[in-house]
Amino acid sequence: MSGPRHHDAPGCRGPRHSRRPLPLLTAAAVALSAAGIGLFTLSTANPAGAADANLAANPGFESGLSGWTCTANSGTTVSSPVHSGSSALKATPSSSDDAQCSQVVSVQPNSSYTLSAYVQGSYVYLGATGTGGTDPSTWTPSASSYQQLSTTFTTGASTTSVTVYLHGWYGQPAYYADDVSLTGPAGSGSTTGGTSTGGTSSGSTTGGSTTGGSTTGGSTTGGSTTGGSTTGGSTTGGSTTGGSTTGGSTGGSTGPGGGGLPKHAVTGYWQDFCNGATVQKLSDVNSAYDIVAVAFANATTTPGAVDFSLDSCLNYTDAQFKADIKAAQAAGKKVIISVGGQNGTISVTDSTSATNFANSVYSLMQTYGFDGVDIDLENGINPTYMSQALEDLSAKAGSGLIVTMAPQTIDMLSPSSDYLATALKIKNILTVVNTQYYNSGSMNGCDGNVYSEGSVDFITSLACTAIQAGLDPSQVGIGVPASSSAAGSGYVSPSVVNNALDCLTQGTGCGSFKPSAKWPTLRGAMTWSTNWDASNGNQFASQVGAHVHALP
Repeated sequence: MSGPRHHDAPGCRGPRHSRRPLPLLTAAAVALSAAGIGLFTLSTANPAGAADANLAANPGFESGLSGWTCTANSGTTVSSPVHSGSSALKATPSSSDDAQCSQVVSVQPNSSYTLSAYVQGSYVYLGATGTGGTDPSTWTPSASSYQQLSTTFTTGASTTSVTVYLHGWYGQPAYYADDVSLTGPAGSGSTTGGTSTGGTSSGSTTGGSTTGGSTTGGSTTGGSTTGGSTTGGSTTGGSTTGGSTTGGSTGGSTGPGGGGLPKHAVTGYWQDFCNGATVQKLSDVNSAYDIVAVAFANATTTPGAVDFSLDSCLNYTDAQFKADIKAAQAAGKKVIISVGGQNGTISVTDSTSATNFANSVYSLMQTYGFDGVDIDLENGINPTYMSQALEDLSAKAGSGLIVTMAPQTIDMLSPSSDYLATALKIKNILTVVNTQYYNSGSMNGCDGNVYSEGSVDFITSLACTAIQAGLDPSQVGIGVPASSSAAGSGYVSPSVVNNALDCLTQGTGCGSFKPSAKWPTLRGAMTWSTNWDASNGNQFASQVGAHVHALP
């Protein structure tokens, strides 16, 4: 096997108790960092120009909500404040709905577009889905008066319509929007947003229909909008209710990044090495785990590329391993390959290495049958090129791809942090980010207060940070060690994990920190590792696993 062996948990560089807590970003700093959220590849074909007409219907809301669909009856029009004209949109989020207002617009394939809107309020988002490329998204955490949000995108080779949207955030005050603009070559179909009926639209557009704000069927592919964020994969058969996707091809899963997962999922890392924890074959892994991340793939001599081979200490043949992967998948589990770890040296820093990464991971998926990839690079990550690599992988693997991440706590403190920036760039294909809430020392929570590692408050306030930064709650998971032997610091009992889950999803079991909203679609929990859990009597699987699966 090329590359170093990995001898402990993701993030196990030792405790960081001496690290001083980072200050909470000011709203201005966050707003500046938000400019980097989108990843956009502009095409020279059919560029948007100054002469292009505005393709959005009723862009200034002068005709009420005509042409627009707002989830859960959240939208209305008001005469003040307005940016221009006599009317503007006012949309009011709730604890379970982000007040998304959207419309489907006819466009041309292989064409460049500019999307903008004037917005006012806290946590206001603007974006588009179903572009056939990288779906754009931009936002502002605080606009006391109208300010313009703007982003660009290029349509795919078969894209004939896109969904443009505005939304706020769960439990936040009402936001306002006016003068929406989408410029670029007009499509041949009609633009119809439907009417707002409790979050379900009956309108239609050429090549697809709109239901509950999500595009289904036809030629609008590559994304849907779920719970207020951009989500990937096919939306055929799905519906949007209260801000989360249920049913359809996702098999009851909420959010993007691979179908077939339960609404709440448990992730466990499986060790491809021996370090004192129980040695397991995949067939030995407790059935409570929905996603099993095989740790780890290693760097090769080709920049960005990775490979994988089984450690001889396992006494495990490739044939047995592949058969066990198929058996796990037949039981409804997902098995993915994890890249990196504490000693991982994979570097994706340019287009060539991004291509090499995508090609090599896809090759491993074909060879072993992996369902996707986990990114656990603890020696730095480049948001531009890692997101490019993962988008390339998604294009190869399709909408069933599972993409997970396991960043260290310090890597998820603000949208300008490289890991969080990467997650936000790929949120259209991202399944879950299971932040390692251990080996970190004290940190600032989303309310600006400092919380000690190993507490309910530490977990909940930092999960809040990721959600408020723009990740859908269904893309956020709690990462903890399976035992005190599995990490240098930060182990908490299963009861603490369960309290944190209840606090974030239902508002119960909280410590001194109480989130301003409930996030009932929170994805679940992760542990390092299934091996250490087995050494500890499978307490995580039996207690946390059961609790996750019992969440409403």
